[in-house]
Amino acid sequence: MRRAILAPMRGPIGCLGGCLVKFVLFALAACLFMMAIIVALNPWALHIGGQTTPLLTWQGVGTVRAEDGRTYPLYLSFSPGRPAGMHLTSRREGKRKSADLDGRGWLCLAPGVTERLKLSGTMYGGYLNTDDSLFDFRLLEAKQLVTLSPRLGGFFDLAGTFQGSALALTRPGEQGIRFDSGVFIHHATATLRPGSYEDFEAACRVMTSAH
Repeated sequence: MRRAILAPMRGPIGCLGGCLVKFVLFALAACLFMMAIIVALNPWALHIGGQTTPLLTWQGVGTVRAEDGRTYPLYLSFSPGRPAGMHLTSRREGKRKSADLDGRGWLCLAPGVTERLKLSGTMYGGYLNTDDSLFDFRLLEAKQLVTLSPRLGGFFDLAGTFQGSALALTRPGEQGIRFDSGVFIHHATATLRPGSYEDFEAACRVMTSAH
């Protein structure tokens, strides 16, 4: 009699466990499918800057220099973005647009003081790799969703190419708009090497107050 009572109770639990497993497998399959599509459209993302990048993301740490000579530790990461339109007429330095880019960044303003950035950009040239590609980034001051200010926020642009494993963003004349914090990074250049956010934090902690 006890077996007859307990047996039906295991049914819903077993069904719940089975449904959960199916959901996890479905979610995993969907993620793999989406990654396969991204790789098919952007095979270069598997090998960015001469490095194997199975997660389709490159991250680097370095220093950005403004026109006035001030320097700030910088972290950025980027990966293929959602296509915003592949226009055959969109070119830079003779290279055709090949991918849109999305990512994030962090700027060190003072020892231990950081500011979050939103990265958008474009890759020109290259399909299988990034050896001859030109990267054009905009690093926009990340604003809170609710703000009393209609201003979009400050930003600075960077552009350049990979030189070996280093990303040399040294194209001159890139635009910048003043941040709410007062930081103004105009005509910026930077050289970034592969590194993590933890590397950036360490560099920010020892940043000298006099840039």
